[in-house]
Amino acid sequence: MKKIITTLVVAGAVGSAAVLGGAYFGVVNVGADDPHSPAVFAFLAMARDRSVEVRARDIEVPHLKDEALIRTGAGNYNAMCVSCHLAPGIEKTELSQALYPAPPNLTKQGAVGDPAAAFWTIKHGIKATGMPAWGKSMGDQYIWGLVAFLEELPQMNPEQYKTLVASSGGHQHGGGEGATHSHHETEMAESDDHHAKPDSKTHTHKDGKTHTHEG
Repeated sequence: MKKIITTLVVAGAVGSAAVLGGAYFGVVNVGADDPHSPAVFAFLAMARDRSVEVRARDIEVPHLKDEALIRTGAGNYNAMCVSCHLAPGIEKTELSQALYPAPPNLTKQGAVGDPAAAFWTIKHGIKATGMPAWGKSMGDQYIWGLVAFLEELPQMNPEQYKTLVASSGGHQHGGGEGATHSHHETEMAESDDHHAKPDSKTHTHKDGKTHTHEG
């Protein structure tokens, strides 16, 4: 028995050293365009799902059929979530295609039948997935609005989605937000402005020569 224990300890030490050595020497490819092996992916998915389930088990779910709550969630979803999780009529975006693991298409699965888990995930985020911890800037009532909206999302067509978003208060979670917009659209607009050609300014010097400067 003692020999077996010693063998297991040695094997464990050798295995740990091999893993650490592989990590140190860069054997592990952390590129998002190089997927995990099926076994590693399955293990990470299990660890993620169980972690959320355990932490969400005692969360008390409020009434999610309140129309005002759903409308609030629609405005915030349109502003904050569409770039990754899509919307009716939007099949893919640059972010939804580039992130790994791929963000779930919430137009098809909604809150996956577990609103408490959805609330926990939105509030706390998921490490190394691109899912932010929105609870750092959003009050719980607004997060529940997103959950309530997700419960309805899979049944919506594009027109119903647009109508609900238009009737919402737009992007709002207690910080003075108001305009209905998509963060993805804002980022693209800011990027276009950043790369736009600077304004030209013309100056005439005492010698009568005119010079044009950019910016």
